[in-house]
Amino acid sequence: MRKPDSPRSKLAAGAMTLVTALAAVAACGSDADNGSAPPATGPHSAHASGSSTAPPQPLRAGERFLDLKMAEAYTPTPPEGGADEYRCQVLDPGLTKGAFLTGTQFTPENVAIAHHAIVYAVPPGGAAAVREQDAKTPGLGWQCFGGTGVPGAEVEEGDAAWVDTWAPGATETLLDQDAGYKLEPGSLVVLQIHYNLLATDGKPTGSDRSAVRLRLTDGTPHTRELETWSLDAPTDLPCAAEESGPLCDRAASIADVTKRFGPEVGEMADRQVEECNPDGVPKPGDTQSCDHEVEEPTTLFAGFGHMHMLGRALKVELNPGTPKAKVVLDVPQFDFDNQRLMKLPSPVEVGPGDTLRVTCTHDAGLRKRVPQLKKLPPRYVVWGDGTGDEMCIGIMVVSPRKS
Repeated sequence: MRKPDSPRSKLAAGAMTLVTALAAVAACGSDADNGSAPPATGPHSAHASGSSTAPPQPLRAGERFLDLKMAEAYTPTPPEGGADEYRCQVLDPGLTKGAFLTGTQFTPENVAIAHHAIVYAVPPGGAAAVREQDAKTPGLGWQCFGGTGVPGAEVEEGDAAWVDTWAPGATETLLDQDAGYKLEPGSLVVLQIHYNLLATDGKPTGSDRSAVRLRLTDGTPHTRELETWSLDAPTDLPCAAEESGPLCDRAASIADVTKRFGPEVGEMADRQVEECNPDGVPKPGDTQSCDHEVEEPTTLFAGFGHMHMLGRALKVELNPGTPKAKVVLDVPQFDFDNQRLMKLPSPVEVGPGDTLRVTCTHDAGLRKRVPQLKKLPPRYVVWGDGTGDEMCIGIMVVSPRKS
């Protein structure tokens, strides 16, 4: 999962939109039944038990289901030397009139290789670029490290919007009040799936034909549109004291990430440091943070913490170090295999002058305990799209307040 290229020190509403928010306002079974993280059960189990196969909640008045499925099964083929592939494909919901997305459920067919998935909604203006990208790429879909991989349809205001996220442990997201993500007639859906083949050293094994179920409603003049802010922080995790090797050098590790995923991903580590650290200098260590300024009145409803398999804890704080300080998202025992959207105990109002700080703690010692990571060489861990790399993202579900 990766944050698009928007300024990390500023939060502009509309930069990204996500309907995983739907569980923000109402608990959806085990997805968001309280404001605390599920208890960790020990070292991550490489997401073998992650699933979203639970049946959806019944339709409510005015709602309808729309099932979208990959056109055919796909066998991941990571780039040479890698064990991860991000694959995008276009799904057409066939909308002839506007609708609000009020629930989503991604169902991975092959959870053994599905690391996570993101659903993007592409408005009519970006549909041609998506169709062109699909047509010029042989086989099912196209490789898309970073975002949608479609020039002219990236995740920016007015372009493709991030409308759902699945990670191991997630089930259906569901809203119980008049709110959702607006889809215009002619909109397309781009499904990005991150496949991980560490178990087979990157060699193709098994196929996947996953599906997405959308819960739609026509909405009303009072339906509240939801958006998502994605708050990231650097990862600068040195090798453990007893480890050594060529990739224990930060520059060498960044070069390796760049080789595997391209310059857009490879540049993230230094870019985050420049934007998050006051002096623009890397601060090697287990814990990193970044402050993000709020630019307009907004209501926070829920949060979702995402890291990879070296993640230990994640927290999002409002106005830290001030009398108004408040923890809005707390995942004290991060478990990759049990990532859940969590509603806030009550909505939190924020506005200009407020700051949201995301803080993540990683543990290089987990590399020797997590089955998929044991075979990897020691490395100085920075931001990267691979399962053996790391991320730090606090995904906050919000709705701008109208003046």
